[in-house]
Amino acid sequence: MHKPLRYEVLEQAVGIVERCRPLVDAIQRRDRDLASQVRRAASSVVLNTAEAFGTAGGNARLRFETARGSLYETQAGIRTAVAWGYFTSEQSTGLLAAMEELGGRLYGLSRR
Repeated sequence: MHKPLRYEVLEQAVGIVERCRPLVDAIQRRDRDLASQVRRAASSVVLNTAEAFGTAGGNARLRFETARGSLYETQAGIRTAVAWGYFTSEQSTGLLAAMEELGGRLYGLSRR
């Protein structure tokens, strides 16, 4: 049975948060402010995506765009943590790739 698009995309967004958690924990030990910002941005991806599926027309488009913006903010936070040496780029590669995939889906949804 095929899952509805809403369920698939929301599960993908929640999966990003789950994959972020250990990296955010590593950031937290060295940089509370960056960890807080990454945590809020990652949560915003899920929450704005859910809100978009509950609205119509231009409001849905704006929420998908906001979710994508928060996703890119989360990516930047993870990349910044790598630059600071809080963990290696290898530890974040799979997560960043998953974020790119979700970003593409959110972009497509915002253009419907």
